[in-house]
Amino acid sequence: MQTIDWNDFTKVELRVGQIIQVEDFPKARKPAFIVYVDFGTEIGIRKSSAQITQHYTKESLLGKKVIAVVNFPKKQIGPIQSECLITGLHDEDGGVFLCVPDGDVALGTKLL
Repeated sequence: MQTIDWNDFTKVELRVGQIIQVEDFPKARKPAFIVYVDFGTEIGIRKSSAQITQHYTKESLLGKKVIAVVNFPKKQIGPIQSECLITGLHDEDGGVFLCVPDGDVALGTKLL
């Protein structure tokens, strides 16, 4: 495992956002949703492609708070530009469970 110093870590903007819209993403190579996340007034709404269809439905994602990286450059994923990276953890079968705050955290709050 490669180590980083504290300054490297502080460059990563991990922020709390709330999922406000979820769409099917039929053109994705692997099953995925297009997810719109509201990070509050400072950052606004960002979209992302998320391969989270194994454990979540579109309906179960609405209103869920997540932790995402908001300062990566935009990345073209098929026909959409991903504007953030929603964090998650793989299970033994390759499904993804989202990283979520354990409490009522304000939108846009930075992980420290």
